[in-house]
Amino acid sequence: MIRKIAYLFGAGATHAELLALDPDLQPNEGLLISDVSTRVMLKASLDQDYLRDIDMVSGRAGSLNIELLISLIENSKVSEWSRKTDLLKKLIREDIAAALSPARTRRFFLHKALLEFHQHETTQIKETLVGLISLNYNAVIDLAYKAILGGPINYSFSREMDSQPKANVPLLKLHGSFNWNNELVLARRRNIEIIQPGSSKSYLHAPYGFIWNRALDLLSSCDSLRIIGCSLGANDVHLVDLLFRAQLERRKAFDIEIVVPESTGETIRKSYGFFRNIKLMADMGIPSTPVVGPINPFLTWLQYTGAKMLTNDEINAMRYLRRVTT
Repeated sequence: MIRKIAYLFGAGATHAELLALDPDLQPNEGLLISDVSTRVMLKASLDQDYLRDIDMVSGRAGSLNIELLISLIENSKVSEWSRKTDLLKKLIREDIAAALSPARTRRFFLHKALLEFHQHETTQIKETLVGLISLNYNAVIDLAYKAILGGPINYSFSREMDSQPKANVPLLKLHGSFNWNNELVLARRRNIEIIQPGSSKSYLHAPYGFIWNRALDLLSSCDSLRIIGCSLGANDVHLVDLLFRAQLERRKAFDIEIVVPESTGETIRKSYGFFRNIKLMADMGIPSTPVVGPINPFLTWLQYTGAKMLTNDEINAMRYLRRVTT
């Protein structure tokens, strides 16, 4: 039987691209939430208007979570809370854009290698790619999609886009995308605002209602969901709810394969043990250490999966996947 495979990408997937280009990447140079949070908080601390009335809760120690901080400020309704959170959101966008310059993203190859892997006829004998889900605002997966799958990207903005006779694999960006400008939604073109970090997230306005419902349909029909670079933390309660409801739509639970550092994977398994088929990298036979795991889980998982499914000759004939093994 050909297995139906879906992917979910978090910030760690984009961070893995940076690591693949520079294995010596310093912690504060990455794109994990803690990295972005540290840089954004440092810049925000230089703004006296931002600090006014919240200076006592503007520390920069420990593992920072900028989304949680935005939620707390929103809920506090402290004086000028909206201006303060708007500043943080603006700094987040600028920080991500600065880390993902066109010159750098052109060199990325992990997402392209993954899609290339699924395009190979040998892979398609065993697996079929049914959809891609992303929590990221950046366009890294979009660029890979265009390079490998071609054609217009099926963002599933509407039922019409998703039901075309030759509709491409859906790419469901649950929180939106920085590059969604002049997009056709419900018969008119518009710039689509992202779902901003913070507690007051609403998914009901167009096109997010359809995107999230499409994600539920996609997940309920897949055999395996591969989660790459997402910790399923406190900020992801809507996502966990989505996975929960998708499992309830099935007679048999779909597998959830977690491609993250081993310690993060263990935390996920302990936190969400009600999901029956969680598999960590060690469960998939991928070498790792109990505490740290591979330095670049996405890269290591691609190496293992490619070698398991394809011959060396097949891998070496591929433009991007062969780079994973060199």
